[in-house]
Amino acid sequence: MVRHNNQLPNNLPQLQNLIKRDPASYKDEFLQQQRHYKSLLAVFTLRPTDFNKSLDELVMFMAQVAHCYPGELATFAQELTDMLQTHGPVLDKDMRMTFCRALILLRNKRLLTPTDLLSLFFGLLRSQDKELRKFLESHIVSDIKNLNSKHKDAKLNRNLQNFMYTMLKDNNAKAAKMSLGIMVDLYKKNIWRDTKTVNVISTGCFSKITKVMVAALKFFVTVDANDSSDDSDSSSSDDDTPNTREVIMANKVSKTTRKRTKNLKKVKRLVEKNKKKKKQSQSSNFAALTLIHDPQGFAEKLFHQLEKRHERFEVKMLTLDVVSRLIGLHQLIIFNFYPYIQRFLQPHQKEVVRMMQFVAQASHEVVPPDVLEPVLRALVNNFVTERNSSDVMAIGLNAIREMCSRAPLVMTEDLLRDLAQYKNYRERSVMMAAKSLIHVYRSSMPHLLHKKDRGRPTEASLEIVARKYGEVDAKEFVPGAEILLETENNESCDDSDESGDEWVNVSHSEDEISDGENVDDEDEDVDGSDDDDDNEDIESNSDTEGINDTDQSISTQNSTTNINPKKKKVVSKKEQLAEKKEKAAQVSSMRILSDEDFKRIEIAQLSKQMTSAKNRKRPAEPEESSRGELVRLKDIENIYKKRKHDKQTRIDSIKKGQEGREKFGYKDGRLNPFSSKTNREKKKTKNFMMIKHKAKGKVKKSFKDKQVTYKSLKKKINTFHY
Repeated sequence: MVRHNNQLPNNLPQLQNLIKRDPASYKDEFLQQQRHYKSLLAVFTLRPTDFNKSLDELVMFMAQVAHCYPGELATFAQELTDMLQTHGPVLDKDMRMTFCRALILLRNKRLLTPTDLLSLFFGLLRSQDKELRKFLESHIVSDIKNLNSKHKDAKLNRNLQNFMYTMLKDNNAKAAKMSLGIMVDLYKKNIWRDTKTVNVISTGCFSKITKVMVAALKFFVTVDANDSSDDSDSSSSDDDTPNTREVIMANKVSKTTRKRTKNLKKVKRLVEKNKKKKKQSQSSNFAALTLIHDPQGFAEKLFHQLEKRHERFEVKMLTLDVVSRLIGLHQLIIFNFYPYIQRFLQPHQKEVVRMMQFVAQASHEVVPPDVLEPVLRALVNNFVTERNSSDVMAIGLNAIREMCSRAPLVMTEDLLRDLAQYKNYRERSVMMAAKSLIHVYRSSMPHLLHKKDRGRPTEASLEIVARKYGEVDAKEFVPGAEILLETENNESCDDSDESGDEWVNVSHSEDEISDGENVDDEDEDVDGSDDDDDNEDIESNSDTEGINDTDQSISTQNSTTNINPKKKKVVSKKEQLAEKKEKAAQVSSMRILSDEDFKRIEIAQLSKQMTSAKNRKRPAEPEESSRGELVRLKDIENIYKKRKHDKQTRIDSIKKGQEGREKFGYKDGRLNPFSSKTNREKKKTKNFMMIKHKAKGKVKKSFKDKQVTYKSLKKKINTFHY
């Protein structure tokens, strides 16, 4: 078959297709094109600023067929590399892009090593061509991603990271910022997620170029999406938590009363709160900050740079954010940080709420209370005063709450009781903020509060011990493990009762039988009275504990009349707590706890929060917001205030509440929705003018019409008879 119009020397796409099919047959045509390419390249080196279309097409042709003739094109990649290195800045932008595309094509065909190509491309990032820089950045990221897809090449990654480290110190701002952006992108894509990458990025925070410094600081501030736990992990963790039904069975709720339903709602809130705490403890959104080698030195250098350099206010805010996160996450001690940020704590200050967030983030238990006390006083004096608006006061109290939840020792007893008085303030936002502050100290240091503000005493609140500065509450046992011994004893008692329940032939007299019947009647009466008493109590467990306590106190009074009963009661509580600790330590050291055991312990800990130590009526405690490693801005800005909404917002909220609800009005009862309706149903949808004549017939006849019809009827009857 003869091919017409087959001009192979001029038709490069056709020659490329034929060479890929049969390289040996078209080798002469290829050598002809190669000689033409070398002559054009020699001419182009004389004037590299001009665009040469023939050379542009020939370079891409040679790159496409390079794998077919590796011997003849052994120096092709080196020629392009030398051209870019020597004439890179002055080359025509289209020719420079063509040379880069050809090298990438050779790299994809594995005819070029990644280190040679990536080192060349990193050097080309200094170019003024924005399109070329973006193209090279995308290729560098994708190439490194492909290199580490199957297995990570540690040696190659180390060499590239060292090259990146030198690029960050480059005087060219665009090249340094682009290389930093590449490292951040590789970290977020989980390719270079190691300590060396984070520490190389951290060097960018001290760059003299402001854009590079801001990009590095933003990397440590932005939330990392890959660190959050997956849905599968959260669902598996939810299976381990006790559900409400198990808590009900543990509390042995047998009769539904108003108090028990109220307590059941409280149990549900406690279970949901524990689930939220578990989810937040599993997710760490700022893993990059934990990978820094020397966080203390890094934070001190950043703060020193903040004091010396005169940057914009936004850059200072970024630096303060990173420093505060480092202090709170690693529990660092930088005393100069707190007086520096204290001068910004004024209501008229720009971004003052974020400044409060930084103060709360930088507060932890290792910082001495004397250092944090001036900051706390500044917040109280500048914000929590009646000369400010209610919103300012509420935000100030929220900031104090977040600060004291992380460093409770900073608060004094007099100041806390003064702030607690705002729970009766006329504005609801201030009142709720003060109550949230009271709730923080109920669970940490209740002795600082007034007796009426300590809340309803429970078994869990009796076990709270206020820690001093530097004291660590290290448990030698699993708290609540003593419940396992009690359950085992109950099971052993049940087994012994079941084994003893056998039929035994015993002869009874009539008197004994009658006595037994009387005893049974008395037992039934006692049970009935117990059921009536249950309506006034919170839980059956608390009732039995109260009865046991009274019995013990009566017995002690009979035996020793000289001992004061109040002192004896305090000693008995301490003895009970010591006994529980001994039992928990014994269980923790003698056996390996399973998942079921931990489940039982968690149920018992929940019941401790429900079981009241004294039979008093107290208002329900507000739900505690779960606190993570870092302070959320909405925790400080959260103001309990009824906002005014426009009409469209109210309509949207109404429609949102109606989602998932059945449609109001007539319900179609047909089994098949496509079947026809009755005439009576169709008549409801018809136009009134169509059924006007039928509707008129239902109206009662007037007296005149009745007379006319009666006369006509009478006339017909008379004519019929005659």
